[in-house]
Amino acid sequence: MAGATEDMPRKPHRVGKKKEAAARDYANTAEPTILREGEADILIHGNDVFYNKAQIVNRDLSIAVLRAFAAKRQQEHESLLTKKVASYGNRKESSRQNERCNGDLETENPSTISPSETNNLEHLSSEHEALPPEEDLSLETVAEDVETSGVQITKESPITAVVNDPLLENPEAKPLHVLEALAASGLRALRYAKEVAEVGSVVACDNDKVAVEACERNIRLNGKLAMAKLTAHHADSRIYMLSHEKEFDVVDLDPYGSPSVFLDSAVQSITEGGLLMCTATDMAVLCGNNGEVCYSKYGAYPLRGKYCHEMALRILLASIESHANRYKRYIVPVLSLSVDFYVRVFVRIYTSASTIKETPSKLSYVYQCVGCDSFHLQPVGRIASRQGSVRYLPGTGPVISPDCKQCGKHHNMGGPMWSAPIHNSEWIASMLSSVSSMKMRYPAFGKVHSILTAVSEEIIDIPLYISLHSMSATLKCTPPSSALFRSAVVNAGYRISGSHANPLGLKTDAPMEVLWDIMRCWVKDHPVKDHGGETSGRVILSKPPEIEANFKKVPAAMSRALAAGVARFLPNPEEFWGPKPRAGRHLSSKHIASHGAEFVNGTLRAEGRPPIEETNDSAEEGNEVKRQKLND
Repeated sequence: MAGATEDMPRKPHRVGKKKEAAARDYANTAEPTILREGEADILIHGNDVFYNKAQIVNRDLSIAVLRAFAAKRQQEHESLLTKKVASYGNRKESSRQNERCNGDLETENPSTISPSETNNLEHLSSEHEALPPEEDLSLETVAEDVETSGVQITKESPITAVVNDPLLENPEAKPLHVLEALAASGLRALRYAKEVAEVGSVVACDNDKVAVEACERNIRLNGKLAMAKLTAHHADSRIYMLSHEKEFDVVDLDPYGSPSVFLDSAVQSITEGGLLMCTATDMAVLCGNNGEVCYSKYGAYPLRGKYCHEMALRILLASIESHANRYKRYIVPVLSLSVDFYVRVFVRIYTSASTIKETPSKLSYVYQCVGCDSFHLQPVGRIASRQGSVRYLPGTGPVISPDCKQCGKHHNMGGPMWSAPIHNSEWIASMLSSVSSMKMRYPAFGKVHSILTAVSEEIIDIPLYISLHSMSATLKCTPPSSALFRSAVVNAGYRISGSHANPLGLKTDAPMEVLWDIMRCWVKDHPVKDHGGETSGRVILSKPPEIEANFKKVPAAMSRALAAGVARFLPNPEEFWGPKPRAGRHLSSKHIASHGAEFVNGTLRAEGRPPIEETNDSAEEGNEVKRQKLND
């Protein structure tokens, strides 16, 4: 939710309701600037309503997913049409066979269907039956078949059920009904309305009056199309979603911080098969700096491993699944990303009391060694099939001994987290193709394309990743090149890929024992100095390898994108690329270090306040003293 606006106080403090009127007056009189992103324009009045330039990648990715969702939804709609027509055809044929067996064909009412019309209907029905399940069939096709057959449609005609079915009256899926639950300036909602043709209506909701008024101004600024599709609401998003149960095809949660308080109402407001897009920017909490806070918000304990960014998004997925299960609903992730300073997940919501029984088998606890960072997964539940019956049982364990087999240290336990696949390969391929064909419509095309390329090469069924540099640091050895290590894993009979969450991360299905054996073989050819002491690395190297690693390079171990020269990890486009201050926050000289002098002074000028002069003589003198000490 956009933060409150303050009336330019001298000292930082929270703004109460009494200052909202003054804030509105200021917003109406301050000199605005027009910012254009994609096809949408918004008015910016200093820092009165939150806008973060770094989130342009987030918005571009959301539009790419929304387009893919609209296309997938249309395919599902047409597939359902085909099944309905085939079902009616089968029912009619079955009815006719029964009539033949009973000898009742002679008693058919001649005023309703003539013999020639009966033959035409049978021919039409047989054609519908011959359609393969994946072939598309629209209402126009049915109407043309009926017209050319010469059949007179009456109440008694079985084909009437096909033509009068409400589903078949609309060969096109209904337009998307979208809710942006935390709208702020409304830029995201405007881009959805103007750039995604399948979007029929967008509701921009916010609990801050200043944000809603800014959103309404921006709607008018963007013309008739925006005014026809977009509506701004001043309301608590949680209450608004609860009062519109299963109404929205798409719900977008992009809060300033944690989305945990919105998840329960969000999973209830989405239609069957709808899309939930959710962002979490409280990475310090999700990555293990405040484990107890993470448990209170998301119901899981994080670990501070090298894989913490992927674990963060898996914790978020597990939390969404937990909220959905309370209402007999479950999630199907289509794309899950760790980007810059946040995680962003895209999941579809379905309802099934039987499917939610599988949830424990999709969750796992994580055991991480405190010495060598080896990790192991402990599934919460499992599915057993016996003689055609399916049973849902608790997971078996323990999966490891109390002490690490590699270095002898103890383990920390984290989770539970989502351990099932977090991406859908079909969606990713579709989005990559779509984004490449419309690159001019994505302001952050380079970054979006690189992220999707990195995701497309991931092994989707392997949770978490290892860090080759971290393993080398444990052994205090020179790390092998990524190509050599990956080749050794492939030559040992396992799969390996990179990770979009970390340029140095490697996802593999090889056990930790095999990975450490490969490193032992590497150290044999590249000896390390004995630093003494009972370190984890010394204990690991004291054990002989059980396999002989083969470091011969193989093409299967290489990244296809890297070989083709396609970028996967792009640097930030500018300095101070990250989250900006919450709307209405009082900016002072201390914010220059984190946000840059250009941003701070530009915001102050827009608010009618004098900029902070570049008179940091004392700070510069202090830095000069530090440099002098280092030189001495």
